[in-house]
Formats: sequence, structure tokens, C-alpha cells
Amino acid sequence: MKKIILAASALSIMAGAALASPGSGIVGNINTGTRVITLESGKSFTVPHDVALPAIQAGDTVSLQLNDEGDKVQAVLR
Repeated sequence: MKKIILAASALSIMAGAALASPGSGIVGNINTGTRVITLESGKSFTVPHDVALPAIQAGDTVSLQLNDEGDKVQAVLR
């Protein structure tokens, strides 16, 4: 039973870290023409043309999945 609790704790800690990634937050502005999403934190991300851009608007909460180097958006999740 202790092993299950420890495993669940570890998973919840890792999930929390994923939610706090630099590509998560509230959309401050989105320019669909240039495919640039700016979060309220001030960080901007350019979404490549081969990545689906869901219908989002300012005020929506999004999570941007980045590559291992953290310099390219691989997915935009609402």
C-alpha cells in the first residue's frame, strides 16, 4: 500500500511541474496571421505552420508543449 501511495505522490508532483511549464498560462494576445501567442506573463511563442492552432482568444488558458530545447512549439492545448 505504501508503494502505491508513493507512486501516486510522485506522479502528482510531476504533473504539477508540467502545469507550471514556461509554455503554460493565460493568453494575453494572439495574432493568428503571424501565429504568435503572447501570454499575460509577457512570454511570446510563434506556432509553426505544421502545428494545429486551436480557436483561442485573449483570456483563455493554454498549455504549449515545447521541444526538448524549449525553443519550438510542438502543440497548443486548450
